[in-house]
Amino acid sequence: MKIGGHVSTAGGLNVAIDNAVKIGAEAIQIFASSPRSWNFSEPKEEDVSLFLEKANKFAISPVFLHGVYLVNLGNAVLLEKSINSLTQHMLVASSIHAKGVIFHCGSRKGFEFEEVLPQIADAIKEVLRSTPDDVSLIFENSAGMGSSIGSNFEEIEAIFSNVNNNRLGLCLDTQHCYASGYDLTKDEGVDLLISQIKPIGIEKILAVHANDSKVPFDAGVDRHENIGEGFIGIKGFEKIMAVEELSEVPFILEVPGFGKVRGPDEENVNRLKKIRLD
Repeated sequence: MKIGGHVSTAGGLNVAIDNAVKIGAEAIQIFASSPRSWNFSEPKEEDVSLFLEKANKFAISPVFLHGVYLVNLGNAVLLEKSINSLTQHMLVASSIHAKGVIFHCGSRKGFEFEEVLPQIADAIKEVLRSTPDDVSLIFENSAGMGSSIGSNFEEIEAIFSNVNNNRLGLCLDTQHCYASGYDLTKDEGVDLLISQIKPIGIEKILAVHANDSKVPFDAGVDRHENIGEGFIGIKGFEKIMAVEELSEVPFILEVPGFGKVRGPDEENVNRLKKIRLD
């Protein structure tokens, strides 16, 4: 099990590796563009080369990209932009030898899940059809806010079944799981989570977003906290990281951090590494 974090690419794609080394990350997640904008610029060839060189030198792997927050496959108005954005990110992922692109599916506001399911499945199929076979599109479970898609694994299983492509992977966000009704502080909560993923396929889990929760159990709100400082706590992460099925899955931090620079830091990385050792 590798421990990593979401790191900044400010100053160039390759700078992400420098930032990973500073905090002791063994794997990373990055944005290829601003997460709050549809604007997109291809990374420069020399930056990609330097990124690959540094990643190899410091053995930073796997690498994941995270799609922009605007992506919404449940909204017909935003569908074309969402497909284009995911496709662009998948092409970058291939160029930097990343595992794939993690994305939020979006919201079904005003519709039942069954009504938007065909649209979601067709959009995912289009992205996979338009991108190289060496990268995965990785669905992240949601925290259950409003009419968000994929906060329960029955919905996620339906999407995976309709897409039926082995390049569609799964990212588990611990805070989202906890906020949407899976109590990861208890053995039975962890067992329930794993049992509901099994019909999808445990092997589909390509990454875990390791985040403590700023909000109580089943709150239905996406609010991340530093490891051990939230409602999941160290004991909860001890249970999660002891799950045999997750032993080879990278744990990627998306926490606020303890220092002045916001985001995953050495302290959070070390807390997970300590649990891994114990």
